Amino acid sequence: MSNTPAWSAAFDRGSLEEVVGLPIDRVREWAFGGSTGADIKVAVVDSGIDADHPRVGGIAGAVAFELDPDSDLGYVDREGPHDDLVGHGTACAAIIRSLAPEAEIYSVRVLGANLKGRGALLHAGVRWSVEHGMQVANLSLSSKSETMFGPLHEVADEAYFSGTVLVCAANNLPGPTYPSQYASVVSVAARPGDEEMALAYNAHPPVEFGARGIDVDVAWADRGSITATGNSFAAPHVTGMVALMRGKHPWLTPLQVKAVLQAASINSVTG
Repeated sequence: MSNTPAWSAAFDRGSLEEVVGLPIDRVREWAFGGSTGADIKVAVVDSGIDADHPRVGGIAGAVAFELDPDSDLGYVDREGPHDDLVGHGTACAAIIRSLAPEAEIYSVRVLGANLKGRGALLHAGVRWSVEHGMQVANLSLSSKSETMFGPLHEVADEAYFSGTVLVCAANNLPGPTYPSQYASVVSVAARPGDEEMALAYNAHPPVEFGARGIDVDVAWADRGSITATGNSFAAPHVTGMVALMRGKHPWLTPLQVKAVLQAASINSVTG
């Protein structure tokens, strides 16, 4: 798999090992069948969302975190509609919508026009998602900063214990990738294929799941679309699956969600 994002090689079909999954008959039907993601709150922590993009079809709410040196925290949060400064968040939201059409999607903007942001804003966006009862949060972004390892780890644990499933894309480049390397999150890298619901499990983490993320037709800025490759676009496929699963089985904990995702992977067998 040349010219693919970092962490993707583990999901090459020749590299996949069989893993033992939960003994649930027809696990994919049990997990996803008949669900639309209705009543499930999904936060897209990213560059914003174009709510008017035809592939998004509206959002349930929005908040933007912006740097402010005059604030005690160093940033402010602004509730209300906002633009997508790049197109990246819109791409993620549209993928989620394609799988979970009735999910309630919230835009949590933490990235700037250069698709970069401070770790403190990422941390604030995750905390907002937890405090506002998001059942799932899509993080198609990460931090390589060692200073953010502890704070992001702490808020990822808060999400895990409070019931918010964090679906985190690994960085496209080798090296540290937080929070996707934490055991408390659902970590995702890209793998080839056209099937939106295809999923593979990596028996040798830290990145546990591989989903569609190579040459994907995604929504973008100005109500347009592009063909893109990246772990960023694999994560929302998994987020959509989690929204379907929690819409059908709202009692599932983050621990149970991960176990069912593993059981629903193409390389999972019943022990």
